[in-house]
Amino acid sequence: MSTQQHNFDFLVIGSGIAGLVFALRAACAGRVGLITKKHRADSNTNYAQGGIAAVMSAEDSFESHVHDTLVAGAGLCNEAVVRQIVREGPVLVRELIEWGVQFAQQSPGHFDLGREGGHSQRRVLHAGDITGREIERALLAVVATEPQITVFEDMLAIDLITSQKARLPGENRCVGCYALDEKKNDVKVFAAPVTLLATGGSGKVYLYTSNPDIASGDGVAMAYRAGCRVANLEFMQFHPTCLYHREARNFLISEAVRGEGAILRGKDGQPFMSRYHPQAELAPRDIVARAIDAEMKKTGAECVWLDITHKDPQFVKQRFPNIYAKCLEYGFDMTKQPLPVVPAAHYQCGGVMTDVDGRTDLPGLYAAGEVACTGLHGANRLASNSLLEALVVAHRAAAAAVRETSGRQTSIEALPAWESGSAADADELVVVTHNWDEIRRLMWDYVGIVRTDKRLLRARARIQNLQREINQFYWDYKVTADLIELRNLALVAELMIESALLRKESRGLHYTLDYPGLLPEARDTILRKA
Repeated sequence: MSTQQHNFDFLVIGSGIAGLVFALRAACAGRVGLITKKHRADSNTNYAQGGIAAVMSAEDSFESHVHDTLVAGAGLCNEAVVRQIVREGPVLVRELIEWGVQFAQQSPGHFDLGREGGHSQRRVLHAGDITGREIERALLAVVATEPQITVFEDMLAIDLITSQKARLPGENRCVGCYALDEKKNDVKVFAAPVTLLATGGSGKVYLYTSNPDIASGDGVAMAYRAGCRVANLEFMQFHPTCLYHREARNFLISEAVRGEGAILRGKDGQPFMSRYHPQAELAPRDIVARAIDAEMKKTGAECVWLDITHKDPQFVKQRFPNIYAKCLEYGFDMTKQPLPVVPAAHYQCGGVMTDVDGRTDLPGLYAAGEVACTGLHGANRLASNSLLEALVVAHRAAAAAVRETSGRQTSIEALPAWESGSAADADELVVVTHNWDEIRRLMWDYVGIVRTDKRLLRARARIQNLQREINQFYWDYKVTADLIELRNLALVAELMIESALLRKESRGLHYTLDYPGLLPEARDTILRKA
């Protein structure tokens, strides 16, 4: 493979809300290169149904939003970060509107605010049930008009490049990344004094997930290998309600459906959530997911049922047009029959450790969105706080990055070319596929909604064996997209398992039968490459 170097002032890896907002903000100060592993619209943001939480009505308050976030986070949130993000959200949401995002309104100037689990007020701005797609559409349209931004599609980041790795003088810092151009089968070098990781989450590490195929934990894996700390990776949020259908393994039924009055019913047709929490269907996600898991295990049912048939059919069709249409494709009319649902891996609450400005441990490297751990979510994310966090932190990170590079020499000399050595083409792709399936199944079976040390130790032993096999593949063969993702997926799975083993309590999304109680002090689980 040949190696070509592209030089920019700012490099963005990922094209969701965090990457696009950062790129637009940084473009005022220099040239921005944005790489994305598939099409530019393929991002976790694009799949976000529910909305973005922000204080936008007189009935709501910053204190109320802060309180709800802290309660959902089960004692592990960084309160200062929570306050900062909640306070800065409304102004930046209005900037999204200026950029062309069209949120639903009850009447001109009055937003149709939804309510979701864990929220004490209606504060979720939405665009029907395709909010993420609408945000992605608007931001990409603005990016297309910005001459300072160059977008590279089908470009899969392989690893970050540090000055130490490149044998450059001065402090160790991030100076860019290697990326595989899938269409040309070339490895390219992207050089920049500032790099933003906006690669999204890692739901694909589980057999059943609401995430798109791109969510393979690339950013966490790359940052960890580069020496950054990662935190709280044991907290994978399982969304309580994914449609249970063989052909719809990752179709999400938005929390907003429960926010508008849908009821969860068991095998016998009876509601059950009131037995688990006073807020019933509007309890935080970790509680609802565990309740569904418990009901399924207790009754032997393969799913539970989400029932909104008591609401006006026209309202349901107008409020959830995409969900209604998609369910019809699978043979379910949600206005006439309950929907079969199960929990599925949804959102990574931990990630690469950053401050509220997105700074990581490695100078020159920032992270924003699901890939990052700012302290906002704690042990369990409050619904619709993810797009809010990505928006605010990306905005702040861009401002910090512009300040950092202001008046400085930003050009980076030629970086080392990618070395493929004498590696042969991989001819055992069936082994890669087998390893992929094994990782996702063992994570689902042993590192799921309810855990034990025995299951976690079994998972660790198996993942370590797989890691050895995968690393041998990585170094023996030329890189392919499947092999790069598999390598990242295996590392993130191992980090999740290690984090879960270190937490000797049940807090938020991490529930273990061996340690059902809470420790007196809430502490982050932090890992760093030895």
